[in-house]
Amino acid sequence: MTRETIRAALPGDIPITKLLAVLSRSLLQCSAILTGTIVTLITADVVARSVFNFPIRGVPELVAIVIPAAVFLALGHLFVTDKLIRTDMLSRFIAKNWPTGGALLACIFHLGGAVVATIIAFPAAGSLMFAINSGEFLGVEGDFTVPVWPAKFAVFVGSSLLAVLSATKAATLGRSLLRANRDVSRPIGSLVIVVGAIAVSLMLLYLVGIDDRTHAGIGACVLIFALIYLGMPVAFALALAATIGIALIKGSAVVAIEALALVADGGVADYVFAAVPLFVLMGLIVGAAEIGRDSLQAAHWFLRRIKGGLGVATVAANAIFAAITGISIASATIFSRIAVPSLIESGFTPRFSVGLVAGSSVLGMLIPPSLLLIVYGLVAEVSINKLFLAAIVPGLLLATAFSFGVILVATFKARFAVSGRPSVRLGQQINGRLALIKTVPIAALIVIVLGGIYGGVFTPTEAGAIGSVAASAIALMMRRIKLRALVELAVEAAASSASILFLIVCASAFALMLTLSGIPALLSDQITNADLNLTHYVLAYLVLVVALGMVLDSTSIILIMVPLALPTIQALGGDLIWFGVVTVIGVEIGLLTPPLGLSVYAIKASLEDPSINLNDIFIGALPFTLIMLALTLLLIAYPRLCTII
Repeated sequence: MTRETIRAALPGDIPITKLLAVLSRSLLQCSAILTGTIVTLITADVVARSVFNFPIRGVPELVAIVIPAAVFLALGHLFVTDKLIRTDMLSRFIAKNWPTGGALLACIFHLGGAVVATIIAFPAAGSLMFAINSGEFLGVEGDFTVPVWPAKFAVFVGSSLLAVLSATKAATLGRSLLRANRDVSRPIGSLVIVVGAIAVSLMLLYLVGIDDRTHAGIGACVLIFALIYLGMPVAFALALAATIGIALIKGSAVVAIEALALVADGGVADYVFAAVPLFVLMGLIVGAAEIGRDSLQAAHWFLRRIKGGLGVATVAANAIFAAITGISIASATIFSRIAVPSLIESGFTPRFSVGLVAGSSVLGMLIPPSLLLIVYGLVAEVSINKLFLAAIVPGLLLATAFSFGVILVATFKARFAVSGRPSVRLGQQINGRLALIKTVPIAALIVIVLGGIYGGVFTPTEAGAIGSVAASAIALMMRRIKLRALVELAVEAAASSASILFLIVCASAFALMLTLSGIPALLSDQITNADLNLTHYVLAYLVLVVALGMVLDSTSIILIMVPLALPTIQALGGDLIWFGVVTVIGVEIGLLTPPLGLSVYAIKASLEDPSINLNDIFIGALPFTLIMLALTLLLIAYPRLCTII
């Protein structure tokens, strides 16, 4: 089988019918409409409650059933465009050096995706028919009622389309492999070796006396990491491992299927989960309106007399941008375009310039509002408001430490950071009056979003809706964006948030499997017997999280590791709010570490300078990685830093 034949059938390149392609795009647009509906409903409710003291009844219930519908309607398009979150480094290496093996792996993964989607689709059909026949609704008769069948219909249609798309790709790859009929024994033999190694490991676990249900849970954990590292989409790996684990624990495949279907139906059917698409939408609007460029120019003018002023301005602008969007990847993408060329012209080396942008971009996931803090709050079931408050001081400390680092290298002209060329660019583009004007939109958004949250006017979820509306209004008034562009941004937000929320759905199934397996209780007992204190346990946890960050994305790490660690943290007397801040910083370190380093890859994809390679970005980000690690250790030693405010 030739490389060309394999590559023609690899994921993302498999031809599908125009009907399926058009259908998946149309369903994504429906998801975007639902996202816009959520923004409208929540904004109207906040205004009616705050201005007229007359809240709109049924908004939380309606939003809760819309969220799963929006997620599943977008899944087909995510699959077609290969935007389901996955770690493809190893799979790309296999496909490049061993095309047949890469095709076989891809075929197996698509079959797994088809199985997961089918397991969700069949029970969804039964649930849909029951809702129609029984007239199932949310609310109170005589007050307000919301029929649930439209949302269940969306879940059924979305999961069915995903099953068809996965099966189609698997069948296409399978036909290509059968036609070639060469070298297939090699990848099959390797897979047999991998499966055999896993089986031997599980047998050893049996020998040390672990009971059956715990053994099944450990086997599912081994399976999930194997599947993720080999390149299966993380959501599919979580759902598949959870289903297999529950089936082994309960001794019934039917119970496992029902559990996954139940989680799919209600895993994100909660008002608070609307915060994810709302903050993603707000971040996209702010980015499209070039508010990041405004913040950088204004910060540079105010800090122009400081040594390394543009470097400090980059940190400050990223901190301000973080206080609006809460998305690190957005900061990395935007500031790599607007800051790196100016930093190089200001006398910084290309390596340090890209490293500074990569390092300061992580402020987006720490300084509130933070998308990762929201995800952690949802998983740990703790107050998102308290998480935001707890992250303020660590976020400011991190931004300050980054700024001092820039000043030090600029003052002492460290060779790896300063090239000696003069600054001639951003400082001459604006004056003091224009700098003040450029801060007005940024300040307005910060006051609206954070002021509303901490002033008790609205919740973090509602802040996402109000912030999206405010950002849209500001962008339109500044003529930085048009109504048509807003529609496209809503479509992009629907796709991005669906990817995250589908991960949460599948991680909920995995968390259920862990609970049934008794692994959290086992770990707690082991910690107790080992006489580890809270500090030792968190240090060990931090090492594991950073290691996982080298190969997994941030959201996946939180969804996998937090359910495992929470019972032990609580048993050792740890505060879950403090632990959330430590977790997010530890996870963010992974954004800067090889081989995955999502912020690094985002910067590389956005740069227009081909002379700057990935190694330059990773090396340039190393000092900032070390600063983040030092701050994490400081927070572990002094948890009160998270409770000052």
